[in-house]
Amino acid sequence: MDNATLEAMRTTLRGPVIGPRDPEYPQARRIYNAMIDKRPAAIARCTDAADVVNAVNLVRDSGLELAVRGGGHSGPGLCLVDGGVTVDLSPMRWVRVDPAARTAQAGGGSRLGDLDHATHGFGLATPTGIISMTGVGGLTLGGGHGYLTRKYGLTADNLLAADVVLADGGFVTASETEHPDLFWALRGGGGNFGIVTSLTYRLHPVDTVGAGATVWPVDRTREVLTWYRDFLPRAPEDVYGFFTVFVIPPGPPFPEELHGRKACGVVWCHTGAPDRLEEDLAAVNEPAPPAFHFTAPMPYPALQSMFDELIPTGYQWYWRGDFFDSIPDAAVEVHLEHGENIPTPLSLMHLYPVDGAAHRVGRDETAWSYRDAVWSGVFAGVDPDPANAGTIKRWCVDYWEKAHPYSMGGAYVNFMGEDEGQERVRATYRDHYDRLARVKRTYDPDNLFHANQNIRPARQP
Repeated sequence: MDNATLEAMRTTLRGPVIGPRDPEYPQARRIYNAMIDKRPAAIARCTDAADVVNAVNLVRDSGLELAVRGGGHSGPGLCLVDGGVTVDLSPMRWVRVDPAARTAQAGGGSRLGDLDHATHGFGLATPTGIISMTGVGGLTLGGGHGYLTRKYGLTADNLLAADVVLADGGFVTASETEHPDLFWALRGGGGNFGIVTSLTYRLHPVDTVGAGATVWPVDRTREVLTWYRDFLPRAPEDVYGFFTVFVIPPGPPFPEELHGRKACGVVWCHTGAPDRLEEDLAAVNEPAPPAFHFTAPMPYPALQSMFDELIPTGYQWYWRGDFFDSIPDAAVEVHLEHGENIPTPLSLMHLYPVDGAAHRVGRDETAWSYRDAVWSGVFAGVDPDPANAGTIKRWCVDYWEKAHPYSMGGAYVNFMGEDEGQERVRATYRDHYDRLARVKRTYDPDNLFHANQNIRPARQP
């Protein structure tokens, strides 16, 4: 970027435009994953949709690369681009709730914690992820799943409208009745079609939930996962539990004698009547006696932020994902082997349920193409020390490669790495890919928005 372009951007935008020589630059380019070290030519912090329009026009006309940052939680660091411009939506953190209509509108820079806080005051919530620092925009555009998915569907299933700045600088609202093709693509197609400056969600009655964790020694993975694969899909939709192999962290609610031990377990969220909690989870004793079992009533936002301090911004991350419709015995052995060989205290594997209400949405109603998936898996190497980056990446890739033959072929787009290739993108969207490519041709024919898991514009007929 030449100085004239940088100054033009600073003159045109109300928000600050931060360049490499500015003292704020090191902090401005910092994102959740410290393994990413990209150096944009400028970071344009947009205060409103007008700033986004102006930034898009300036970047496009100057021929620069463009990336979009919402919460900065992108594992492969797709919210930064070397030598180009990051359009940073972080100043656009606001939420407005309509309790009568049971809807909420969130700014494009809002995080899950912002949305949860605002809606909880009215005893309402919408399904999102499990880390409150995650940006609502990127999570929603990828589909979004979490504790409320079995009960109320994906985040994208609860999206009612989105305001979008397009590649030509135009501004549209996408919904079922306005630009329905774009609205279809936004619900699972990632950030390929424009910059979303606000999102409107359907809300559901959620207040205090039953939170819990059940833990067994890692050498019990075979018995526990065999039980879990049958129990969870048959459980009432008020019962949500993701399976994990992990290292027990040093702190409450875990007793001191378990700290630092490798384990398998299930993290629970119960949205049913409080007096049903223990009955609905009574089966946890069936596979083997747990080393630890904990349940308690908890405000929903507290559960949503429970892992924030355990894995804060600034750690080394490397992750991959896959969808699964079953967990055969051979896959169970893979999880046992790699659970016993977790390389660092924060590395982990999660299997998130994506059944229940998510299965009642038609396969072609949104861009999310895996309505037949039962679990969305993530394999993540995590550590604060850069010296361990190679170790956690090798463990993650090896784990994923061993488990992948038992997968459905594609992954939740927000769990994909930067280096997985175009065929993996196609596998993620299955036969929706060609339709998405046609929508891309309509709204971004020159592929301005390509710093993502990219869907290339279809060729002109």
